[in-house]
Amino acid sequence: MSRRLLVVAPVVGALLLPALAVANQAGTPAGAAPALASAPAPAPAPAAAARAPKVHTVGGCQVFPANNPWNTRVDSKPVFANSGKIIAAQAKGSPIHLDLGTSETYYGIPVNVAKADQPRLPLRFGVEGENYKSESDTGRVPIPKRARIEGWRKSRPNPSSGDRHVITVQRGSCRLVELYKAKRVKNADGKVVAWRAAAAARWDLSSNKLRPKYWTSADAAGLPILPGLLDYDEAASGEITHALRFTLPVARNAFTKPARHCGTTRGARYPAYGLRFRLKKSFSTRPYTGAAKAVVVAMKRYGLMYADQGSAMYVTGSADPRWAGVLDQLREHPIDGGKFEVVKPEGAITVCR
Repeated sequence: MSRRLLVVAPVVGALLLPALAVANQAGTPAGAAPALASAPAPAPAPAAAARAPKVHTVGGCQVFPANNPWNTRVDSKPVFANSGKIIAAQAKGSPIHLDLGTSETYYGIPVNVAKADQPRLPLRFGVEGENYKSESDTGRVPIPKRARIEGWRKSRPNPSSGDRHVITVQRGSCRLVELYKAKRVKNADGKVVAWRAAAAARWDLSSNKLRPKYWTSADAAGLPILPGLLDYDEAASGEITHALRFTLPVARNAFTKPARHCGTTRGARYPAYGLRFRLKKSFSTRPYTGAAKAVVVAMKRYGLMYADQGSAMYVTGSADPRWAGVLDQLREHPIDGGKFEVVKPEGAITVCR
């Protein structure tokens, strides 16, 4: 389970954080004259650049641009100087655990897709003593009344405990809305009239824009949850092209981009939110096949993004009965956290007091 963390009096590291690179979109001006027939033909693109990695889509929406940090490979990046200490502190000795269900829908985080003209419901804040409205995106939300909440079952669509994340992508607008500790608000007639949450965050999936500095989200790190979730259909396609969301018990009072929020524990042996862990190059993928191999290869190419406090080396996904074979392979060939290394962040690490 994650714990919500407040940030106090931040002290930023000496280095400036570089802005995320955003691809320029060049268009042809309207009415431009056609090229002359004698103009030389453009040089063919190199074969290596002919096939760019396919970005995962949900509800017809690409999950962030191809150059977003979530969609960027890290297998050729240098190792972080403090990697050994960070791995030894919490990862080593804990095998990778896919935190998702097969027949148990209450394991994992469901993803909801709302129609383009989905009616918006009021959003209220404050659940069980937690209220992060000051670091949340407010206003009405296009979340269906029957949206699935993390921890749901057919017999219990309104779970009473846990993180209760609600993840919703709206078709057409390609807007992502994520809630933490979500609850349906009903009137005297039992009809759903609003949503209530402890925290709420929204993203434009076509943009690399980050949340305000020091703000949390539905995840403690201030990151979106959706881009890091395991999806069976994507794994079964043979290739996962994004980092995976994972948890460790203790977070340092620091973060690095794209994370925006700090943990509360001092000490460089603990990971800052936003750090990437990857399987070492020497780790063999030969024991794995099918969707399981795609998951393991993704851990080497794109790695894991540290997003929230929770059980050690838990990787999150959506429930699906077809995960059974993947879970069997990981039980037969477990991957210890000691087989990972921490990638050197491209920007500075911001430390909070």
